[in-house]
Amino acid sequence: MSSFWDFATMAVFAGLIVLFLQRSMGDEAADNDPMWRYLAAAVGCAVANYLGNEVNGYAAAAALVVTLLFILFELRPFPQFPRR
Repeated sequence: MSSFWDFATMAVFAGLIVLFLQRSMGDEAADNDPMWRYLAAAVGCAVANYLGNEVNGYAAAAALVVTLLFILFELRPFPQFPRR
């Protein structure tokens, strides 16, 4: 881990892991929380990291913003925003 993108994407990925573990250990069954959403967000983190390290920072920033928006609108990590 040597670049900004390594740290930024790992921070988002760590938050994604915490969200997944919190929901998988909760009282409610995660029937309405499919795994593909977490996989898509993890792939977004990997793509942003690759773009930041190999291509350029603007593409990485765009990929990371898209990944964060996907997490916010699809996974809805904050309780004040109701889930579908």
